[in-house]
Amino acid sequence: MRKTLWTRNFTLLIAATVFGSIGGIAGGFALSFLVYDETGSTLASALTLAIQFIPGFVIPLIAAPWMDRLPRKPFLVAGDAINGILYGLGGIYLLYRPFSYTAYLFFSLVLASLGSFDSLAYNSIYPSLIPEGMESKGYTVSSMLYPVLQVLMMPLAAILMDELGVAWILIIQGGLSILAALIESGIHLDEKNHMNGEPYTFHMWRNDISEAVTYLRQERGLRSIFHYMAVTNGVAGGYGPLLIAFFRVTPGLTSAMYGLFSAAEFIGRSIGGLLHYNLKLPEKKKFGFAFLVYQIYELMDMCLLWIPYPFMLINRGICGFLGINSAAMRQAAVQKYIPEQLRARVNAYESILLLAASSVLTLAVGLLGEILDYRLCMTLCAAFTMIFCWSSIWRNRKDVRAIYECNPTEKE
Repeated sequence: MRKTLWTRNFTLLIAATVFGSIGGIAGGFALSFLVYDETGSTLASALTLAIQFIPGFVIPLIAAPWMDRLPRKPFLVAGDAINGILYGLGGIYLLYRPFSYTAYLFFSLVLASLGSFDSLAYNSIYPSLIPEGMESKGYTVSSMLYPVLQVLMMPLAAILMDELGVAWILIIQGGLSILAALIESGIHLDEKNHMNGEPYTFHMWRNDISEAVTYLRQERGLRSIFHYMAVTNGVAGGYGPLLIAFFRVTPGLTSAMYGLFSAAEFIGRSIGGLLHYNLKLPEKKKFGFAFLVYQIYELMDMCLLWIPYPFMLINRGICGFLGINSAAMRQAAVQKYIPEQLRARVNAYESILLLAASSVLTLAVGLLGEILDYRLCMTLCAAFTMIFCWSSIWRNRKDVRAIYECNPTEKE
């Protein structure tokens, strides 16, 4: 019998993800406009985004140890169900009551907390639903899914907002989230409960955190991967404002031309995803390919603003092509390597690290852009990231290679 990725469990999870993402993209688009339309303040809009960083630090730290002791499916189903109810209630509120900025801040904080919780449950259960040997294909699907839906849904979300209004979009989003929860409830997964009927105490939480810390101290390869991804993503987060400013002040360039960057990356990402899904790279070559991609990616960023515009588009297309191949390979290798009983806690560490680095480095790049020429600023930032790659990934290549070439049987 031919082995397939698309088992009943995996198909149900992807279907639920599609419905949840469709609603999330449309709802997020509508809410981003709602705040500015009602307040007329960019600061008010920025504050609603900034406040959502708080749960990203707190929720994984609190919930991950608990989640590692219990079956994850109930967390996933309950998260989407509660999310759907809250969005539905928010939409109904807007139908009959005037907008309140204070209430919206609280609403955003609750939704961000729930989103962080749901994301942790999803990332922890996802590897368990991928058939053995299909990890690269499984993470290729997850890496392509949201970008594709975003390209398709953003124009539709704009039309729906004009035709139906924000309130009805939120109600529809609530319905789609509840539908996602119903689909997820059909997943059949044999998960163990490690609580043995005992209440979860602070002492147990402290021991669970200590166990994860001890594990990560011993795993230099994992730490190297997590630290490099945090730095490269954090620095890349600061490129957005730099690129916008560069396209606004450079003669011959326009904001519409900058908008085509997304299309170029999407095309490259789609081609790369299809290739990665259908071809399998030998285990012994995965680390070398990943490290090469990291170098090319940083080089592409270093030269991006110094080349003619048509080559800029090709540059972004290449980055999209290589990026999805590297991301799918890395996620598959890391999640297969992490012990199942520690997965939520280790994923929580990565999530917190990414958020912290993004908060600090995005601001640092923005401040540097106030001092230096935009082209020079981006080049220096990319050079810094490349140096960090050598000092983390290459310096600890033996440990990192062991993760990319992990054989689960040998590891046991």
